[in-house]
Amino acid sequence: MTKESSPLFLRRAKQLVTLKGTSEAPVTKAAMKELHIIENGSVWMEAGKIAMVGEDEAVAKAYAERINEAKVIDATGKLVTPGLVDPHTHLVFAGSREQEFNMRLNGATYMEIMHAGGGIHSTTRATRAASREQLYAESYERLQTFLLHGVTTLEAKSGYGLDMENEIKQLEVAKQLNKDHPVDIVATFMGAHAIPMAYQDHPDVFVDKVIEMMPRVAELGLAEFNDVFCEKGVFTPEQAERILEAGKQYNLLPKIHADEIEPYQGAEVAAKVGAVSADHLLKASEEGVRRLAEKKVVGVLLPGTAFFLMSEFANARKMIDAGVPIALSTDRNPGSSPTESLQLMMQLGCLHMKMTPAEVLVAATINAAHAIHRGKEIGSIEVGKKGDVVIWNAPDYSYIQYHYGVNLAEKVMKAGKLVVDAGRIV
Repeated sequence: MTKESSPLFLRRAKQLVTLKGTSEAPVTKAAMKELHIIENGSVWMEAGKIAMVGEDEAVAKAYAERINEAKVIDATGKLVTPGLVDPHTHLVFAGSREQEFNMRLNGATYMEIMHAGGGIHSTTRATRAASREQLYAESYERLQTFLLHGVTTLEAKSGYGLDMENEIKQLEVAKQLNKDHPVDIVATFMGAHAIPMAYQDHPDVFVDKVIEMMPRVAELGLAEFNDVFCEKGVFTPEQAERILEAGKQYNLLPKIHADEIEPYQGAEVAAKVGAVSADHLLKASEEGVRRLAEKKVVGVLLPGTAFFLMSEFANARKMIDAGVPIALSTDRNPGSSPTESLQLMMQLGCLHMKMTPAEVLVAATINAAHAIHRGKEIGSIEVGKKGDVVIWNAPDYSYIQYHYGVNLAEKVMKAGKLVVDAGRIV
């Protein structure tokens, strides 16, 4: 047996967070505090999958005759969790927007900058001008940082092309990155990220253009999901519903940027169309939250955006108590959340959204997996799932939120292989 195909035996974790029994549906309410921890826990991984989970003595006994075949990793005194899952990123783009950061610090709002031709439009110009090679190289480096911080799967949206050629270009780069990089990428078509300046007076014409892109995206197999930015001054609830319903005809499952800046019926649209997730939700109405809970739409909260835009945070506590399954994400993008640290989002979830350490861990693993329809494959440490596991430089799960602002991911395993060791890419 070659080293590449050898089993991996992770041993003696002080806390092994399994999240056992969460694969069938996203976790809600009090269940978000149930982590199913094994003390002195061990995991046997083989052929990319988890083969056994349990106390060290039991796993060692079961594989006693094969331990010499395995790569053995000692996790004594450490926390072990599933690999983190980031269910909302804008991974593939060119350039940066630090000049807009200065503008906002001097009083300009995010929407004012966008309507003046900056914001998403600025990144669209840079992304259109970039070659595939440039987009690939810049995005690859972002993936490296995600991996170093414990993320083993993420969602990546298009939306900085806003025309057929460049939306396809973004999605093709994401597809190639998925082949080449250890991090798994789940792609979302987001031709409805903004209304181009040329269509500002004729937004419904651009809605038609977005819908016309969908058959080609589906034909090339470039995306699983279809997203739209439903916000005052961008796409109306009616336009959003039309775009999301159109996507269903091409097997593009609906997602929605909802109620980020103003209450705008985005959560209600998500429930109506049966969206997989409704994201942002800073200004979601009481009725919208109730409907999300009723339909079990995953609420993907993006505290990095609120933090960076210096706005109020989403009311996670209200949503969890109402029964909305909550996930967390970086919203990695160049304008409103330029970070690859999902750990920071977990910390903000505790410090600014009244979530508990257990809830944020659930939100960044199994519920995030359900937000991209991967709950049966990843997000928990259970037999048959991918061997996506993180060893943390932490004695218990609460320490990740307590020791904030630094990267605590020590080792990362992807599909049963060690890909990060001592904070470095292997």
